[in-house]
Amino acid sequence: MKTELTDTTSSKVNAALLEARRAIGSPTLGMVLTLLIVTDEENAYDAVRAASEASHEHPCRIIAVIKRTARAHHLQRQTRLDAELRVGSDAGSGEIVLLRLHGELTRHTGSVVLPLLLPDAPVVAWWPADAPADVGRDPLGVLAQRRITDAYANPDQLGALEDRATSYAPGDTDLAWTRLTLWRSLLAAALDQQRQPVTGAAVESEAENPSAELLARWLSARLKVPVERVVTEGPVITRVRLRTEAGEISVDRPQGALAVLGVPGQPDRKVALKIRSTAELISEELRHLDADQVYGAALRRNLTEPE
Repeated sequence: MKTELTDTTSSKVNAALLEARRAIGSPTLGMVLTLLIVTDEENAYDAVRAASEASHEHPCRIIAVIKRTARAHHLQRQTRLDAELRVGSDAGSGEIVLLRLHGELTRHTGSVVLPLLLPDAPVVAWWPADAPADVGRDPLGVLAQRRITDAYANPDQLGALEDRATSYAPGDTDLAWTRLTLWRSLLAAALDQQRQPVTGAAVESEAENPSAELLARWLSARLKVPVERVVTEGPVITRVRLRTEAGEISVDRPQGALAVLGVPGQPDRKVALKIRSTAELISEELRHLDADQVYGAALRRNLTEPE
């Protein structure tokens, strides 16, 4: 069921949500959190679609805050809130609220969103693109227990990581880090098999790749060894090498969904290491609402600092 409201208020949106739930015969709430998506019109469709897919695992109220910028000068002064509500089969396993803010209202997002948050439920904020430098101090960021950014969406990807490191607060995370979960699990499992001290490491990827940078920092922080960054043609991370006294542990994924794991004294074997969709990444983040201390340590690790 879809409902559109023009030049409305937060209280009217709340009332319309209640009426929509009653109309489809589902007056009770079974949602576990509120997911705030802070975006523009260009990125809204893909972000809401990914969040809707993730809601099948995590039933939630999805609130997309879309700031509209009028080109005409006389329209820039118009302050207006338009809303689109989706409930039932049109909204995955929860509810979707699209809020389009015009004019001066774009400066007061917190006041608009606050009445629409689910009571007594965690709040997660996600910036698919154009995240502020300090998400923890953002008007919507202060409402959230978990704040998700994506360095890949920034023209200066490594610069975005430095912004995240400078302003890091518990609860911050980045999808560039979430993309590393399979890599980190595979490397940890390989080290469990080998049990030899690591003397050095190398991460190979395309240039300026934020996930590769975070992986190198994580290895440096955990293993206390120098980590070399090697530029390849990609795509994304293509290979990781860990040097030990017994030989080299390597994970090689030049392309596709399969990688080759090499461990000294064992035959090479193929392992699944696919590039996951945005919906899968968001689903993973919604499983962990506590602070990610490992991410924080990796993010703030300086590869050039002495051991």
